[in-house]
Amino acid sequence: MVDTENSPKPTSLAMDLLGDFDRTGGREIRLKALVALGEELDISGPVMRVTLARLRERGWFDVRREGRESIYRFTPAALQSLDEGRRKIFRDPVAPWNGEWSMVIYTVPENDRQTRDDLRKKLTWLGFGPLAPATWVCPHPRLDEIANAAARLTTARLTLLTTRTTGLPADRAMAAQCWELDEIAAEYATFVRRLRSRLGEYRSPGLGGGTALAERVRLVNAYRHVVQRDPQLPTELQPPGWTGDEAHRLFTQAHDALAALSTDLYAEATTQ
Repeated sequence: MVDTENSPKPTSLAMDLLGDFDRTGGREIRLKALVALGEELDISGPVMRVTLARLRERGWFDVRREGRESIYRFTPAALQSLDEGRRKIFRDPVAPWNGEWSMVIYTVPENDRQTRDDLRKKLTWLGFGPLAPATWVCPHPRLDEIANAAARLTTARLTLLTTRTTGLPADRAMAAQCWELDEIAAEYATFVRRLRSRLGEYRSPGLGGGTALAERVRLVNAYRHVVQRDPQLPTELQPPGWTGDEAHRLFTQAHDALAALSTDLYAEATTQ
């Protein structure tokens, strides 16, 4: 799933590696193991060390020393973000829609651009779309999640509502207004086309553990970059020919095909 025109950055790959494989977040991982795993992703040792140092500065890791070795462990904030990511990527089946929309109306001081950007990124990740510049909606009950996220953005003020439109035609019109559904559909179509061409390789009995791990991380990375813009609309609101569900089905098949060998390699590297 390598896109030669848009190769993933080391930081992105490192987080997808750890976010996918370290499901509990409870284990400590030695720096030398992380460097070895990075090499499977064509990330050199020096680059991996710099990447991990930057992630530590951003609050993703606590680090302790054991002799000459550095031991890494996710912080609680990082674990929360990773759990949110897993829920979006390895999503549960969508429940029947009850016709209700979650609505967020926010105010942020004009001079606090960083908070405004952070809030919009979080809203997008949680499946909200802009009905107006400071009014965002989502067809899922996620007001508690955005309230928890916004609690760390001290200058943001939110009004949280649950609302309905006049009916399904208005709902569909609002979905079309709030999200660039044609662009998201095109990204899904590209993802599906590329993944279909690789499924046979992923299921090959000759696939090695290192290759399986690298392909699994790049698969997660590619899918995450598509799904992060997808509001995961209920079936009633999806435009004709929507391929999001097919993309998720193929992603799950590919991930399962790569799981055994790659998990064994990761466990071996992190338990030495």
